[in-house]
Amino acid sequence: MDTGTSTPKSYQVIVTLEEGAALSEIRKALLLIRGVASVHVVRLDNTITPALRTRIRKARKESADGETVVCSTPEEMQQYFDSL
Repeated sequence: MDTGTSTPKSYQVIVTLEEGAALSEIRKALLLIRGVASVHVVRLDNTITPALRTRIRKARKESADGETVVCSTPEEMQQYFDSL
C-alpha cells in the first residue's frame, strides 16, 4: 500500500587512496559536506601472492598463444558453458 511518503535516495561514493597519510583529513573534510551521512574506511588487501602471480603469467602466455576461449555475445558464452 502506498502511503504517499517516500524515503530519500542514498548514494555511495567510493574513493581509493594509494596511501593513508591524508586519510584522517579527507574523512573530516567529507563529513563537512552537506548531505554526507557517514564515512566508512576499509583497508584493501591488494596482495598478489606468488601462486596468483604464477597463474597470471600462465593466463597471459595462454592468451598470447591463442589458447583462450573468446565469446563475443552472451549467447556464445552460454553455449560454451553448456558444452562443458
